[in-house]
Amino acid sequence: MATLYELTDNYKKLIEMAEDNDSAAIRDTLDSIDEAFEDKAENTAKVIRDLETQSEAKKTEAKKLKERATTLENQAKQLKKYLIDQLELTGKSKIQGKVLTVSIRNNQQSVYVEDEKQIPRGYFNEQEPKLDKNRLKDDLKKGTEINGVELRRTKGVNIK
Repeated sequence: MATLYELTDNYKKLIEMAEDNDSAAIRDTLDSIDEAFEDKAENTAKVIRDLETQSEAKKTEAKKLKERATTLENQAKQLKKYLIDQLELTGKSKIQGKVLTVSIRNNQQSVYVEDEKQIPRGYFNEQEPKLDKNRLKDDLKKGTEINGVELRRTKGVNIK
């Protein structure tokens, strides 16, 4: 496991625990580390930075993998269409190979929509209203009182 910073074994364990999603163990380990508060805070910030960096890297990799999977799916669909076209051109509906059998089958009927605007409203599902938090926030900032809603300011950690 590579980290951005040189960390002691205790802090490296925190990163491992984060990967295992063990919040209670992380807190216990942090509580058990006996060092000056400033050093502990800085090392904890290093762990945070490392976890955020790992998270972003995994998100980027997941996005690339998803894009690649979509590309492969699209290629498979195009090859299936090609195979159907070629079988139909040769007038064959089935070919028995040494390992695989290739045949054309008729799929179940499906709905193809040319223009949604022409379809009567009764065929559309109603959707639950979605809360517009930005509008709520703007109105609350203007002084509008809205039951069940309030503006709250939370705290975060700034690591530079």
